[in-house]
Amino acid sequence: MAESEVLLSVRNLVKRFPIRGGIFSREVASVKAVSDVSFEIRKGETLGLVGESGCGKSTLGRCILRLIEPTSGQIAFNGQDITHLPSQELRKLRRRMQIIFQDPYASLNPRMMVEDILSEPLEIHKLAKTRHERRQRILKLLDLCGIRSEALNRYPHEFSGGQRQRICIARALAVEPEFIVCDEPVSALDVSIQAQIINLMQDLQKELGLTYLFIAHDLKVVEHISSRVAVMYLGKVMELAEAEELYHHPKHPYTKALLSAIPIPDPNYRNARVVLRGDVPSPINPPNGCFFHPRCPIAKENCRYDRPVLVELGRAAGFPHEAACHYPD
Repeated sequence: MAESEVLLSVRNLVKRFPIRGGIFSREVASVKAVSDVSFEIRKGETLGLVGESGCGKSTLGRCILRLIEPTSGQIAFNGQDITHLPSQELRKLRRRMQIIFQDPYASLNPRMMVEDILSEPLEIHKLAKTRHERRQRILKLLDLCGIRSEALNRYPHEFSGGQRQRICIARALAVEPEFIVCDEPVSALDVSIQAQIINLMQDLQKELGLTYLFIAHDLKVVEHISSRVAVMYLGKVMELAEAEELYHHPKHPYTKALLSAIPIPDPNYRNARVVLRGDVPSPINPPNGCFFHPRCPIAKENCRYDRPVLVELGRAAGFPHEAACHYPD
């Protein structure tokens, strides 16, 4: 991967949330939400991030944007280390890195009209000199996201879920970002509306040259939109590969279990379902060795104490296929 093509680089990122107790509120334990995660995203691509609920996907996305401060590790954006960037410089960087939240009902201020919602980022970053210029930019954003101009003087509660998410997308695009973290942007929407929003995001990516980190738990949605896919489990990346390669030739047993659970709309097709035993371990006290070994159908003795790291197993479509497993298939 050429260095000039890399937009975002994450190295050994760790995030722990302290648990405090006792009279003096001392730290008695910690939730290990993200554990030693590393990956790169090239300009113009979409990296899908999948995994069960609570595996650390959203925490990872917020750490990358410094909405949550990482415990350790390094985040580089366009070659610049932003891990410890001061707040004043970080504020300037916000123009180039944005986020679309999961719930369009909760992420919009119910007391603000659409024009005010979209004006706010323009005013903060001083992107419009006059009120007329600001209005013209807002109208262009609405048109870009498929919203009629009459929406300007309406409140969020007057819109459907899909329309609200379009407003959230318009707000993210207002400051002309290069990179957007999409934190399960369609999971709260009806299936038919999901397809419209996904198609809109793909069109915007082509038109504006955007780069996405697309977080989701719906594997079919991720397959449709992603260039590459990373699979997370208990705060760690278990497998990372080009989308088609991962879906057709998974190497990690956890990835195989996830893919086997995808419903197939064909009554004559019988998928070999991989049923995992037990429950996801607590991130407060993750297992020794491979995090997945208590539930893994092929785990051996060394999986209990020897923690695997991501290693390249081959290449597909110019991307490495990596898996953190002692016995990849």
